[in-house]
Amino acid sequence: MAEKIKLEIVTPEKKVLSEMVDIVVAPGQEGEFGVLPHHIPFLSKLKVGELRYRIGQTLRCVAIMGGYAEVLPDQVTILAPAAEEAGEIDVIRAKAARERAERRLAETKDRLEFTRAQAALQRAVARLKVAEKT
Repeated sequence: MAEKIKLEIVTPEKKVLSEMVDIVVAPGQEGEFGVLPHHIPFLSKLKVGELRYRIGQTLRCVAIMGGYAEVLPDQVTILAPAAEEAGEIDVIRAKAARERAERRLAETKDRLEFTRAQAALQRAVARLKVAEKT
């Protein structure tokens, strides 16, 4: 049997995932990183995006809304403000959020509002990207 690494994704509301996986690929703040069993320990800030993991031949995805990753030789723990597995994502709601954010970006002159709209757009795009993979 091939070696596995434990992946846990936790938000303030719940434990989203706890699985033994073959590989984890996460959206680090400085770029994507992959983790296999026996990886050297490190911490990383995460950006909004798609976290991928593989169990056997099955690739699965989770939309994460930033947070932190703790990598240990036998475990990856993701602490995120929000995370959604592909099947949980409401595509209609995510598309509406993307459209609202795009409108706000086009219309606003306020710098703070522009930054908030950019963040909303990133979250909506991440959700839609993950939802498309179901």
